[in-house]
Amino acid sequence: MSADDTPGQPGESQESRKPQERQEPPKSHEAAQPEEKSEGTAPAPAMTGRQRLRAGLWPPRVTRAQLIVALLLGVLGLGLAIQVRSTSDNSNLRGARQEDLVRILDELDNRTQRLEDEKRGLENQRTELENSSNQAAEARKQTAQKEQQLGVLAGTVKARGPGIELTVSDPKKAVQSDMLLDAIQELRAAGAEAIQINGARVAADTYFSDAGGKVEIDGQKVSPPYRFKVIGKPQDLEPALNIPGGVVQTLQKEQATASVTRSEKIVVDALRSAERPDYARSSSQ
Repeated sequence: MSADDTPGQPGESQESRKPQERQEPPKSHEAAQPEEKSEGTAPAPAMTGRQRLRAGLWPPRVTRAQLIVALLLGVLGLGLAIQVRSTSDNSNLRGARQEDLVRILDELDNRTQRLEDEKRGLENQRTELENSSNQAAEARKQTAQKEQQLGVLAGTVKARGPGIELTVSDPKKAVQSDMLLDAIQELRAAGAEAIQINGARVAADTYFSDAGGKVEIDGQKVSPPYRFKVIGKPQDLEPALNIPGGVVQTLQKEQATASVTRSEKIVVDALRSAERPDYARSSSQ
């Protein structure tokens, strides 16, 4: 039995080793699988800096906070653009010379003075009406004077007085009706009381148009040279035409020439027919 027991001990040790030997191959096999996969798969190439930047920027990952910031930046940019545009409107004045700026200020002062004079005149008329013993006669006198003034403004009566003569030569036929209208507006703003271009009287309802390469004033064709007869204060009328970016410079850009002559006696004799309005009536009737 000792003999049987002696050989049996190694048998038991061999049987006890068999499970261990059977478990070791799977472990080695499982460990071999990653090695086979690593040998079959190529390593990923390294990305360059530009590729990493592109991968980070595209596709874009926009969050709500980024949208709000973008909207606020857009509103801010729009506000800055509007402010820059509004401040650049006076670029002509910003680049003007000192004497031009002084002349513009003088013109503004003259306009203010004219308005003050008109205000004082109206106040004096009111005072005369209030203090006159014969208010009816005084009212008729002022009415007649007012009628003459309105007739001059409406172009139904002749007028004479100090002013200027503006002659516009247009050899290239480049002067259009809007340029003449700009000159009229500048003269009116400077205090012109009566204006005549060639044989056409200019009033409040005068219109300018272009037809067949020629300028028409109230349907009447006028040809260059255009001769303006303007009654007003010469010291105010001439500088208004020569301001930077004004009428004279605009005409010079079109290769037209403009000459201004002051005179103490300008006669505006072109007349307009007084038309009765179709619907409007005096409120006193």
